[in-house]
Formats: sequence, C-alpha cells, structure tokens
Amino acid sequence: MNQQTGQSAHNPKRDSRRKFLKTTSGVVATSAAVSPAIGWSDLTKTDSDRILIVVGPSNHKPGTHEVAASARLMKHSLESIENLSGVKADVVLGWPEKSLQDAASTIVFIGDMFPANRLPNPKQNLADLEVMMNRGAGIVCVHYATGVRSEDVQSDGSHPLLQWMGGYFAHRSCPHHQSVARVFPKATITPAAPEHPVTNGCEAFTLHDEPYINNYFGPDGNRLAPNVTTLATSMLPPESPKRESVAWSIERPDGGRGFGIVMPHFYKNWRVDALRKLILNGIVWTGGIDVPQDGITTKAPELADFDPESIEVIRG
Repeated sequence: MNQQTGQSAHNPKRDSRRKFLKTTSGVVATSAAVSPAIGWSDLTKTDSDRILIVVGPSNHKPGTHEVAASARLMKHSLESIENLSGVKADVVLGWPEKSLQDAASTIVFIGDMFPANRLPNPKQNLADLEVMMNRGAGIVCVHYATGVRSEDVQSDGSHPLLQWMGGYFAHRSCPHHQSVARVFPKATITPAAPEHPVTNGCEAFTLHDEPYINNYFGPDGNRLAPNVTTLATSMLPPESPKRESVAWSIERPDGGRGFGIVMPHFYKNWRVDALRKLILNGIVWTGGIDVPQDGITTKAPELADFDPESIEVIRG
C-alpha cells in the first residue's frame, strides 16, 4: 500500500501509539482477506491510524444486529471520512491474529455479547486484550457487544470491561445487576458532555431502537468512576423516565481510551447520520485521533452494499 495521504492534528497519545506501530512490520492477514467489493482489508500498515474491527457470533434475525454487515459498513465509513484522512480499518470474523492486534490503535467489537467471552479460548482472548490495553490501545463495544453473562463475571460483577471501557450491559443472568434490553418505538438520544471530543458536532436525535438501560458501571452504587464520562443519555422507559447513560467513555491510567454505546439494534439505523457520527467519533477518539470540531462527516451508506442477511428487512 502507499503511504497515507493525510495526517490528523498533533496528538501526544496518538504519537505514542505511532511509535509502537512502527515497530510492527506489515504482513498479509489471511484471516481478514475478503473481497474488496464489500470493503474488507487484508493488510496491516505500519504508519496508519489502524482500526481493528472484530465480529463475534450472533443469532439475531435478519435486519437486527447484522454484525458482519455492520462491521463492513463501519470499515467503509471510517475509510471514507470526508473531513479526516489516513484512517484504515481491518475486519475479522473471530479472534484476530497477533499481527493485527499489534498493529491496531484501537479494537472495535460487535456481536451478541462481548466477543472475547463468546469466541473460543476466552481466557487467552482476554489475555491478548490485556496486552493491548496495557500498551494504551483503545477499545469500543457496539450494542450487544457491551454485554456480559453471569459466567463471564465474578460474583461481585468484576470484569475487565469495567477498567477497559468503564461499564457494560449486565445480562439478566447476572446475580449482581440486571440491565434492561427493550425496543422503544421512540427514544430520544441527547449528547451529555458538550466539551468531550466524542460529542463534537453531535445533536439530539430520535429513533426506533433498543438502547439498553440500567447499564452497569461498578459496585459504588452503580455510579460512574471518576475517569468515566456519560456521553449520551435518554429518558427511559417512557412510562417511568429516568436519565439513562446510553453511551460513555473512559480515559485509563495506561493512556488508553474506551467507548461503549448500546445502539444500534436495527441495521437500518446506520443511516441515521447523528447516530453514525457519534459512533465514528468514539471509534477514532479511542484510536488517539483528534476528532474534527464538527465531528466525523460521512455520507449515508447504502445498506445493501455490505451484504446484510435480508435486503427486504432493511427496506421495511
């Protein structure tokens, strides 16, 4: 591949990640090689802002989750940003090989529950992630990938996502806490941290979706840790509204960053510009990239281009 065509503004954290990336030689990642027509990448790159997108298992019906199609869509959107150049992404089904782990400035998960726990060899997966987090890589979980089950956590709710991402969706099987998954015909999502880079250019929006509520942020009365920030809220459920955190971030002592967002459930909602902007802002921010003042700008994607399970459902 050619040298990247553009640089984002100076950022000390990103520079430190670049020093790490330059120690990693580019290799062909055969586990990621898929037709360029659907936007997958098959090479790491030594001097690029590299995003690694990991697709976990899912058994949801067509039109919902669509984890593989959503990953391809995220890759395309990240590499087609109109006001920021040089971002590249790799997509893998299953656990990524070490060369991709080493090259990534941030790792993005999508799937039913946190993929590191659901894919084979979860102990090794978490150990791999610990190495990435310790050297300052970012982490992002989208919708159900924020979720953990009772067998994934200690009896007190301890799980690495609390330290790496600041919180998680606690499945109803968890004894320490139960988050709520419910589809709402209309949920208004409101940016909650105007000074935070992830909310750059973001405005309130309303959509039909399943933003999880009563998410878990730790044993201190479920209060966010001091280094965790609520980025977006929604007044839910409508019959007894409470201000719920539906997107949040963390800045970790290791210099890394985490971002969790509990949407979208419906694949068609990737065409909601405000939601897509919030997600892409969060991804690039965790990679140590400066978010443009007006936020990430992309064209609304053609959903059928990324091979969802059912074209008819997304047209509905």
